[in-house]
Amino acid sequence: MILEWLKKNVVLGDGGAIFELERRGYVSAGPFTPEVSVENPEALLQLQTDFARAGAQVIQALTYYAHEEKLKDIGKEGQLSAINTAAVRIAAEVAGKYGCLVAGNLANTWVYDPADPESHDRTRRQFDQQIQYQDCADIDFFIAETIEYLGEAKIALEAIQATGKPAMITLGFKSQDRTLDGVGLEEAYKELEDLGADIVGINCFRDPQRMLPLAARVRKAVSCFVATQPVAYRCSEKRPYFQIQQFQGRKAFPLEMDPFVLTRLEMADYAVNAKKLGINYIGGCCGTASHHIRAMAEALGRTVANSQYSPRLGLHTIIGDSGHKKERDARILCEQKYEPAVCHFLLTEDKKPETE
Repeated sequence: MILEWLKKNVVLGDGGAIFELERRGYVSAGPFTPEVSVENPEALLQLQTDFARAGAQVIQALTYYAHEEKLKDIGKEGQLSAINTAAVRIAAEVAGKYGCLVAGNLANTWVYDPADPESHDRTRRQFDQQIQYQDCADIDFFIAETIEYLGEAKIALEAIQATGKPAMITLGFKSQDRTLDGVGLEEAYKELEDLGADIVGINCFRDPQRMLPLAARVRKAVSCFVATQPVAYRCSEKRPYFQIQQFQGRKAFPLEMDPFVLTRLEMADYAVNAKKLGINYIGGCCGTASHHIRAMAEALGRTVANSQYSPRLGLHTIIGDSGHKKERDARILCEQKYEPAVCHFLLTEDKKPETE
């Protein structure tokens, strides 16, 4: 069904579930593993409901890092089946209520080594294990994400193709436009398309401003559908990916990323610009919350469930229209329009009469 939807219009994806759940207190920063699906399923259900009501048309099962390599770090490799199965069940519950599609999810394995054939087998086994426990009956398509090696992406594609489901393969690029096994951007995506990937794209690491130029190159290189899922954290040309931003002289990642969060209007602009480039699947990654998704949906001309709560600034008592403005402090009203320094001169008291 995802391919039919993409033929008709842009499809809006969801946001960064792992980072948002960490912010809410249900995921541990560091391992960033998704045991929330079995330990606090109500928190995951609420977040994915938030995404759906904000306009996401696809709900990704929270199975990122739900593989044995990461779960063993927290002593939960024995819950591999339970975590994957619960994540898909929760995503399917939300999707069924709001008319969304469900995407199974495969993440970078951290075992792949281009020079080690045995690691290729381990990589495939990890992908197959996750797929086995993600009930394919509830899944419309699979997304393989945050993969930096073309070789690992090809293994993920093969594993997904064995299910008969459509495959969306997204690569991540930090400071370069080549995969970690040295393949140029255009060549990598052409190869994935030739191997049968239905959707190819870029996710994570970069903000929209630094991702979209690469996405434009991908769009020109392939004829299949193209996806973008940038982080909602502000980067720079000097620091093009979000893990190396600095705050007060120290690395901000991952506990001090708050000052770098993009506004909802910046993410809305991203959605519009991505559509202009011919991007078919527009979503967000780390840092992207439901208010971003709603702004993106509305910027694309859509009215969604939570549009009933979209801003109505005219009703505000300080910045609203004349019928609703209640603030009487002249300085506050002035500073809403001008810089404080300007108001200092505009509101200067009359000079006192000179003394005799």
